[in-house]
Amino acid sequence: MLVSSFYGAAQEQAFLKESLFHVISDDTGQGNRLRQNYLGMKNNARVPETTRFAATPYRFTLKMKNQGDDKTANGRLFDALRLVWHDYPGEWFEEEPSSEEEARRRVDTFRLLLRSDVALVLVDGQKLRDHAGEEEKYFKSLIWGLRDGLLRLKTELLDDGEPLVRFPRIWIMALSKADLHPEFDVHGFQDLVIEKAAGELASLQDVLTGMVQIPQALSIGEDFMLLSSAKFEPGRIEVTERVGLGLLLPVACLLPLERLARWAERFEIPVRWLDKLADNADVFAALIMRAKGIDEFLKKVPKVGPLLARIGRPTLAALLKLSETQIRNINAEARVTGDNLRATLTQFKLDLDQGVRDNLLVKSLK
Repeated sequence: MLVSSFYGAAQEQAFLKESLFHVISDDTGQGNRLRQNYLGMKNNARVPETTRFAATPYRFTLKMKNQGDDKTANGRLFDALRLVWHDYPGEWFEEEPSSEEEARRRVDTFRLLLRSDVALVLVDGQKLRDHAGEEEKYFKSLIWGLRDGLLRLKTELLDDGEPLVRFPRIWIMALSKADLHPEFDVHGFQDLVIEKAAGELASLQDVLTGMVQIPQALSIGEDFMLLSSAKFEPGRIEVTERVGLGLLLPVACLLPLERLARWAERFEIPVRWLDKLADNADVFAALIMRAKGIDEFLKKVPKVGPLLARIGRPTLAALLKLSETQIRNINAEARVTGDNLRATLTQFKLDLDQGVRDNLLVKSLK
C-alpha cells in the first residue's frame, strides 16, 4: 500500500507540474500495477491485496526534467538518482519456510535487503491499536520476530562467515497507518516505543552489531518517523492526505550521508570502507557544495579525519554546518540556472529539516 501510494502520487498531474524530476518505474508492468492499486484506492476505495510470501524489489529512476545549461552539463557528475525499494513479507518472521526453494528465496532476499542504506521497521498502526493498553506485547512480537529471523539466517547472510561492511546503518522505527493515531506526533510515538520496548530494541541491536563491521557506525532505535499511505474513512480513501511519504526520498538519499559525515568525524573508519557505508557520498557532497560563495566557506572549515582520504576537502561534513539560509540560497541558485539535480538534492535537505519541524521525523543526534 505504501509503495503504491508513493508511486501513484508521483504520477499525478499536480506532482508532475511542480516537481523537478520524474519518478519512473524501471519495470513498466510493475509500475502499471502500482498505479492501478493507487487508482483503485483513489476512485473506488479499494485496498490493494496484501503480498503474502512474495518478496518484491521495486526499482525507480528519478530523472531530472531539466539538465541545466551547457556549462552545468559539462560539469555534471551524474544525471539521475536510483531508488530500490525492497518489500518483504512479514510472515517470513512468523512462519517456517514451506520448502527448500522458499528457504533459499528468503536468504537471497535478505542478502539483498542487508545491502541497503536504510531499513524501515514498520510498526503496524492497526495492530498497535488492537493492543491498546498492552502495546508491549505487540512490540515484543514484532521486534523479537525480526531479531530471531535474522539470527536463524545469520550464518548464511554473512560474507564467508565475516561480518558485513555493506549493511543498513540506519534502522528507523516507522509507524505505518499513522492516520489511525491522530493522538501521536512522532515524539509521542518515540516515547511509546522507548517506554514499551527499550529492552527489545537493545536485543535487536546486539544481534545486528554482531553481523556488521564497524558496529559503532550503526543507528537502531534512534530515528523515528510517521507514515500513512492515505486517510481511510468508511467507503472512502483520501489519497491526498498522506503522511510522511514525501520524506522517503530525502531519507533514502541524504540521511545516510548526514550520518556518515558524523561518524567519520567521531570514529576511525578505514578508508577502504568509507565508500561502502554510503554510495557516492563524495559525489553528492561535491555537487551540492558547488555553488557561489561556498568555496570560501569551505576553506574555513577544519579538516575532518579520514573523510579527507576520499574527499579533497571535507565537503560532506561542511554541508552539515551550512545554515538553512545558505542551503536555500544554493537551492535558489540551482533553480535559476536550471540545475535540477542540485536543486533536488538541496530540496531534500530542506525537506528533512522541515520533517523534523513538522514532528514527522526524529533524527538521531549521534
